[in-house]
Amino acid sequence: MQRAMRLLESVAGHEHGAPAKQLARETGLALPTAYHLLRTLVHEGYLRRDKGLFFLGGAAERLSSSGAQQKRRSTVVEALAHWRDVIGVPVYYAMYRDGEIEVMCVSDTPGNPAVEEWADFRETGHAHAIGQCLLSQLDESARRDHLERYPVQAITPYTVRDSHVLLRRLDRMGRMDPVFEQQEYALGTVCAAIPITVGPTAATMAISLPSHQADRLLDATRQLQSEIGQLLGSLAISISI
Repeated sequence: MQRAMRLLESVAGHEHGAPAKQLARETGLALPTAYHLLRTLVHEGYLRRDKGLFFLGGAAERLSSSGAQQKRRSTVVEALAHWRDVIGVPVYYAMYRDGEIEVMCVSDTPGNPAVEEWADFRETGHAHAIGQCLLSQLDESARRDHLERYPVQAITPYTVRDSHVLLRRLDRMGRMDPVFEQQEYALGTVCAAIPITVGPTAATMAISLPSHQADRLLDATRQLQSEIGQLLGSLAISISI
């Protein structure tokens, strides 16, 4: 297994392919052993052979893609856990994808638990900071399409009452301004969401606090903005987890 991996790594270093003799030399394998392993890897789809040269095959490329995706997800998970511990609040990462609000990752602790999803997050985007933040990044047509599929409904006494009021609120928001929400989704909870746009994808990082700590919300949001600003370049936020 280790010898096969060494061959795969060696082939990956040659964009234009490499012959068996060169790969055997680079990996320190006897030529007959290298030939045997290379034939096996070709048969399994991890390599392909063309005019005596070996290239990465479809199976290896799928593994690479999966590994890169897992690494991006791990980067986001670690960042959320860091911000959770530094700021002392639950932290959420969500995005708008294929017309749907998707909460991709949540980081909380028993002492600072996340908001319980008691009403479907996808269907109640009008009521929570995450949804309002994502909708604020869309154009008017996409917003109206979303609200036609998921009409505004009052789920607490503080929820926005109709789509016209919501659309006016969204119009007044700066596209990259934080969104604040107090008990519109869950009684006893206040939330804030920070818009993050990478390419055409709308995304957000959000936090929540119990309403009796509402005076912390603004400072915590500013701290999260600062933390994101410091890490965004290296993180590239891995928008497509």
